[in-house]
Amino acid sequence: MFKRTKRSIVFAVVGSLLALMAVALTTIFVSNHLALQRENKEILQTYVERYTLDDKPDTPEETGLPNWEPNTPPGEGTVPPIPPEDDRFRKNEPAFRLSTFYSVAYAQDGTVLEVRNGNENLQSEESLLELAATALQKDKRSGTVGSMSYLVEEKDGYTLVAMLDGTISNKNQLMLVRLMLIIGSATLAALVVISIFIARRIVRPLEENDKRQKRFVSDAGHELKTPIAVISANSELLRRQSGGSEWLDNIDYENERMSDLVKQLLILSHAENGDLPKEPLDLSQLVSGEVLPFESLAFENGKQIEAAIEENLAVEGNANQLRQLVSILLDNALSHGSGEEIALSLRREKHSAVLQVSNTAPEMTAAETARLFDRFYRTDEARNEAGAHYGLGLSIAKAVTEAHGGTIRAAYKDGKAIFTVTLPMNEKIMASRSRTER
Repeated sequence: MFKRTKRSIVFAVVGSLLALMAVALTTIFVSNHLALQRENKEILQTYVERYTLDDKPDTPEETGLPNWEPNTPPGEGTVPPIPPEDDRFRKNEPAFRLSTFYSVAYAQDGTVLEVRNGNENLQSEESLLELAATALQKDKRSGTVGSMSYLVEEKDGYTLVAMLDGTISNKNQLMLVRLMLIIGSATLAALVVISIFIARRIVRPLEENDKRQKRFVSDAGHELKTPIAVISANSELLRRQSGGSEWLDNIDYENERMSDLVKQLLILSHAENGDLPKEPLDLSQLVSGEVLPFESLAFENGKQIEAAIEENLAVEGNANQLRQLVSILLDNALSHGSGEEIALSLRREKHSAVLQVSNTAPEMTAAETARLFDRFYRTDEARNEAGAHYGLGLSIAKAVTEAHGGTIRAAYKDGKAIFTVTLPMNEKIMASRSRTER
């Protein structure tokens, strides 16, 4: 139980921090990406506004002037200088100088007027024309095509597709992602260690308190056995000397009830401590054998047990404890069921054996159903019944189930109380039996 509590605390702490870290890292990445896109758009806007389409010879040698390069200082080449009063352009000027631009100018009829290749070593004219055509087909003023950010602008009598090479910025973003993942993984590993330490510190007082309670139950049970035996012996001596009386009958009755209660307390203590040996068992055979004596008992009470048991389901467990688990569920159904039929089923679900017992029962609220496995808890109807029922049976069933690595739950549906036990199966034994049968 406490192992699951520790795991739950670790998962809760790590999960919460992981979610916060994921949100933070995602926010950083998205903000950086959007800021980069906005900056690229502003730089492209600067380029577009400073771009002029000149009627010039096909080759630079004919004029003696070099083609414009992206690192050309403002005021030189074919790009006019930055207006001194434009702060937006001035802010992006350093990035503008270091950027590599490409552009394709189209006439109104779609004819290519000019192609400017910022770096012929990286892009060919054909690839630029293809990228520009793709950008126009997107029918968006700005966006990305491949590693290029683009901006489409209608100029004086022609359409300009300006592109900015984002290879370096994309690599920087990928590097940022890798760094975030590395730092996040290291931080997460540290948080797991810290959360395990915190979980142990939180659970330790509860674990120690639970051990003290179990020790008290065990010690009290053993100590009470002696006075119960003495009371029983003295009652027998008095009965022999003075004959029977209603007072002696009452003493014997209450002493027997006390003896049964002590036995159940000791059984609960053993089940919770999990100190009994376990071995491979045929659960199907064990359940079938436990149902038989209850069928005659049910018949005497005007009830019947409908059993559907799948064969050859094997588990690793303690036979006495598992028999007690089955008998507790059947006895509970017989004692507290209001109908004539009790349904028991044992079936396989994936890698687990599922034992289910259901019976017609008075209506129970969700709060009552949740408390059925608490020690000494009984519904008001159960408290008014005669018999040796102390509210420990289902607590013992839960302890036995958990000692075998399983789960037990109670539900009330369609007028029936349904108890479901799920136990892990021993696949090795089942595989061995399957090969033997073949």
